[in-house]
Amino acid sequence: MSRVWDVPVDDSTRVRDVRVATEEASACAGLPPNRTATAALVATELATNLLRHAGGGRVLINLVERAHDDARRAAVQLVSIDHGPGIPDVAAAMRDGYTTTVAASLGAGLGTCRRIANDFDLHSAPGRGTVVMARIGHEPAVRNQGPPPPGPRAGGVNVPLGRAEQSGDAWGRVRGGDRLTLLLADGLGHGAKAAEASTAAVKELRGLAELPPVEILRRLGRALRPTRGAAVAVAQLDLREAQVSFAGIGNVGARLRTDGAWKPLLSHPGIVGAQAPASVPVQRVPWHADSLLVLHSDGLPSRWTPPDDGVLPGCDPAVAAAVVLRDAGSAARPARDDTCVAVLTAGGVSRHGSGA
Repeated sequence: MSRVWDVPVDDSTRVRDVRVATEEASACAGLPPNRTATAALVATELATNLLRHAGGGRVLINLVERAHDDARRAAVQLVSIDHGPGIPDVAAAMRDGYTTTVAASLGAGLGTCRRIANDFDLHSAPGRGTVVMARIGHEPAVRNQGPPPPGPRAGGVNVPLGRAEQSGDAWGRVRGGDRLTLLLADGLGHGAKAAEASTAAVKELRGLAELPPVEILRRLGRALRPTRGAAVAVAQLDLREAQVSFAGIGNVGARLRTDGAWKPLLSHPGIVGAQAPASVPVQRVPWHADSLLVLHSDGLPSRWTPPDDGVLPGCDPAVAAAVVLRDAGSAARPARDDTCVAVLTAGGVSRHGSGA
């Protein structure tokens, strides 16, 4: 699902741009009219909040599969990102109708967004800014559905270079028994041909849930031969063994946070589908209740600093990915390529989220 929308929100005219992009994304996802209207309302409120409370920011719109949708239907994922002052009282801000200004608004607010979205979460830090995520699926949200079920969760964000219509990066997940596999693919170059390669990798992953990472890479090598190829990283969590196995080919980065410390996981040189090595080393590391795994393409700066934030493992993975994206980049270090960040968490319950 390489179609992406990256909309800057720096003046009031951009609120309409965010709403129109969301309606376009809803059409691509095949959402029915009532859920399209819900997505447009949430998008408008998020964009309005960026202007009113943060002095601007951006809204990323991705098409994703919700973890519990057996039909594998696309949902619209909205992520607002800002470098503003943060929310001083998140609990108050989550109440319906809450506002800190006298300016006119839609009257929806974050509390209503949480209630009508299928999945919702936010992360706010004083002086660093706020990330808000909402996913809107085909069916109406179930009120009072409570926190997501315990267990590992995967999610991500995808940003095209120069706000292009397609990203050459893609991420995917698949569950098979006690194994949850997270994949990130960076198609060679960028644009439509790169997107073709990364999308092919994600589609092929769906039938490989029972295989170990090295065998997955081998199968992907055959599947990607008709394409220009891709850098691919595969991380597989074995719940029974409480262990992550990682194998990667090409310039895809990986960091694992566990026991409060970050550890890099290294990929092997090559291109899946074109110039893959004969053998790929596998790294195996323990997985704990506070663990957080980050996979990212080379659009992220090579020397980015992992966040020292004990709250992130309990956030929705897409929120954690957006925080990494925001804090790793700056106007002084603009992205040089498509950028994708995918995150695997142990599944701690977020303080502000709904079902994931």
